Amino acid sequence: MQIMFTGSYVALVTPFSKSGEVDFEAYGRLIDFHLANGTNGIVPCGCTGEAATLSHDEQKACLKFAVERIAGRIPVVAGTGSNSTREALALTRFAKEAGCDGALLITPYYNKPTAAGQIA
Repeated sequence: MQIMFTGSYVALVTPFSKSGEVDFEAYGRLIDFHLANGTNGIVPCGCTGEAATLSHDEQKACLKFAVERIAGRIPVVAGTGSNSTREALALTRFAKEAGCDGALLITPYYNKPTAAGQIA
């Protein structure tokens, strides 16, 4: 059995400017802090990262920014969950194309499928 991810992975918050835009300067500083302090991996756009309130363009920009800023130094596991299976798949495909090392998904929230429904 191969273990893909080990150690401490931090779910990043998404900082915003006063005008309500993603503050990529602050986002970069946050990533740099974790790179400098031994974090084993980063999880942008998870539940902690306000993914449910980001537009898809903002979410994609955050994932791409994180991959570029980290530049392969530690793994990036993209938060790509959604209450829409179609949207989750599209975001997961984007994350792969952007260079993320993995994806973190959630069972579609609000829809509450049964265990058998999840498997199907």
